[in-house]
Amino acid sequence: MKRTVSTDDAPAAVGAYSQATATDSLVFTAGQIPLTPDGDLLDDAPIADQTEQALDNLAAILDEAGATMDDVLKVTVYLADIDDFEAMNETYATYFDDEPPARSAVEVANLPKGVGVEIEAVATT
Repeated sequence: MKRTVSTDDAPAAVGAYSQATATDSLVFTAGQIPLTPDGDLLDDAPIADQTEQALDNLAAILDEAGATMDDVLKVTVYLADIDDFEAMNETYATYFDDEPPARSAVEVANLPKGVGVEIEAVATT
């Protein structure tokens, strides 16, 4: 049975979507951008800081769903500029130490609110 996941520890959904949806065994997050739970947009911050905020949002949503970053199976990273890959990857690696999930990282033409990175995940519970 599908359930929606919502937490005040991550930015609220601003459209017709949920922060995440879950079943008994899987969590699918919406893409997380570098927006703080208080609504501060880090669009001008270095990509490492943007990545950190997006991953902090992701971790908060997973926590609300009963999962952790260790439970993540697959991540998709969308970058406004693929030249930011190395800086993103350095920060990203600190969130997934021992057994990192599968991952895709792609450059896209535009991201919401002009940010440099958006990250989504699928996790197990």
